[in-house]
Amino acid sequence: MSKKSKKETNIEEDVKTASNQAETTTEQEEVVEELSVEDQLKADLQQEKDKFLRLFAEFENYKKRTSRERMELFQTASKDVMVSMLPVLDDFERALLHIEDDKEAEELRKGVLLIYNKLLQALQQKGLAQIDVRKGDAFNADNHEAITQIPAPTPDLKGKIIDVIEKGYKLGETVIRFPKVVIGQ
Repeated sequence: MSKKSKKETNIEEDVKTASNQAETTTEQEEVVEELSVEDQLKADLQQEKDKFLRLFAEFENYKKRTSRERMELFQTASKDVMVSMLPVLDDFERALLHIEDDKEAEELRKGVLLIYNKLLQALQQKGLAQIDVRKGDAFNADNHEAITQIPAPTPDLKGKIIDVIEKGYKLGETVIRFPKVVIGQ
């Protein structure tokens, strides 16, 4: 073999080696590119799953909230009627107090008491409940409406309820009228 042929052989081998290295590099780039595409698809899929889960959770919260609001609406739908009936209930209570003083009107007292009990029972069936407030209870501005303050008859009644002027009522869990009270100072 001649020198040229050795050089040519070496050059051919170098070209083949370089070609093989280039092919290997190209294959590696394709593999890396395929992996990066696969990783990108996985990341996109995970992102879409997160969006879906958030949207699903938001929709579930919406359903619960609207269901709760609907129940509250049903419970308080008659609020206006109940509020307008409270003065009538108060008038019945005042009438019963005054009729008790008159001994001759016993039959009238029984009739008024019967009507009062029927009205009260009908309102209670619709969700009306009286707020229990007694003389001597601690005053709470969140739960009571203070009409006035008077000097406390005894030191232990300072800051406490001395008299209940008007009863308070709730419709379900909603207070529709706060009890009006007099507190001692």
